[in-house]
Amino acid sequence: MRTLSLAAGVMTDIGPADMVSVCARAGWPACGIWFDHKTWDATTTREVRRRLDDTGLAVLDVEPIIPSDGRDDHGEALIDVAAELGAKFVLFASRLTELEQSIERYRELCAHASSSGVVIACEFLPLFPVKNLSLAVEIVERSGARNSGVLIDNLHLARSGSTVADVRTLDPVLFPYVQIADAPAASPETVEALGWEAMNGRTCPGEGDLPIAELLSAVPDVPISFEIRSSKLIEDFPDPFERAAYVWARCRSLA
Repeated sequence: MRTLSLAAGVMTDIGPADMVSVCARAGWPACGIWFDHKTWDATTTREVRRRLDDTGLAVLDVEPIIPSDGRDDHGEALIDVAAELGAKFVLFASRLTELEQSIERYRELCAHASSSGVVIACEFLPLFPVKNLSLAVEIVERSGARNSGVLIDNLHLARSGSTVADVRTLDPVLFPYVQIADAPAASPETVEALGWEAMNGRTCPGEGDLPIAELLSAVPDVPISFEIRSSKLIEDFPDPFERAAYVWARCRSLA
């Protein structure tokens, strides 16, 4: 059985401690946690940890570390929180303009996380400089880090021009977990529409045309984070528990 987790981005209207409570009540075995350095403090960590202990829910990943030129990404602080919460993965996606900078920062973060066992997963997004599968693979391989891997979001895979066939050419050990959503087969025609879709236009598996079963066959056995960011879901299910329960009912068969 794969571990199934609800991604933090599905529940942007609640805080991290409530994310734990809502997901546990809805039946999820794991969830993702969003780290905001502006609001997160030691009290937040203690409360999230307490609710994890009370419910038995696991944290699959903590996100996001997004380095960009001239800005502190607070990555080390996020990794320390992830370790305290028992998270398996931390999500890294780079806005740095130079590939060498992304590789070096990724290497630094993996080194910081190495003693805790947290894996730093490098995600590619078509709107970021690290925009495709091959660039993410290059970062991971050139980092030389053992606690590393490429995170495939199947929507980003499709919109970046890559295919499941491209994934099959690579060693599956590169992919420690995956993010899954559905969407129409046709890509949005503008950059603005592409960004909107990623943040607001995803659907549950089976409600679109992306090759989800094929990807899961190519990357077997690893955990799945359901990254179903959707303004329609929020509109249809303004109550976070009802939203989490609906997505769980639609997604749990993919285990």
